[in-house]
Amino acid sequence: MQLVVGRIGKPHGVRGEVTVEVRTDEPEARFAPGTVLRTEPGATPPPARNTVPGAEPGATPPPARNTVPGAEPGATPPPTSDEPGVQFRVPAELTIEEARFHQGRVLIAFEGIPDRNTAEALRGTLLVVDSADVTPPDDPEEFHDHQLVGLAVVTPAGERLGEVARIDHAPSSDLLVLRRPEGRTALIPFVRAIVPEVDLAGGRVIVDPPAGLLDL
Repeated sequence: MQLVVGRIGKPHGVRGEVTVEVRTDEPEARFAPGTVLRTEPGATPPPARNTVPGAEPGATPPPARNTVPGAEPGATPPPTSDEPGVQFRVPAELTIEEARFHQGRVLIAFEGIPDRNTAEALRGTLLVVDSADVTPPDDPEEFHDHQLVGLAVVTPAGERLGEVARIDHAPSSDLLVLRRPEGRTALIPFVRAIVPEVDLAGGRVIVDPPAGLLDL
């Protein structure tokens, strides 16, 4: 199962940094330098076909080699939007080169994203990890987002209010985004006074909302 840990926003500066909307309660761990994240949508371009006269029809040529002065011999250059006639495509994986927190936001530089134009092509891309790589929390009162998403939301009396669509990680508290049966959404602070029980085995979250909360 693929878990969304962030969504790439607008570029920051001219050196390829991007803002990231955090969708994990462990941003320091998820966005550590060297971490490889899959992208959604994310796809590598189809391999180029060999059109050299005399080559076998449909044969795939070897990858292009980096001939930039000073580059390691034989290194494959990163994708770039500067190549004439070549449209940049979001790669299937992105490796974090540097991450920092700035004015409440996460700013990330990815390997192979050298400038603002290339960073702009990443806007809207979701960053995901495999749930099998996520260690369960030690505290029984803590939950990963993927454990909560999709659970039924009911009152203590058993009235169904909807289901958990996603988790928003706000500065003051985490918020359950409740998808109501009629299609609209409501925000529920994930605090014990309002969410007294999470029943993973039963597939439900028990919510005791104060009057008017679901109408906001």
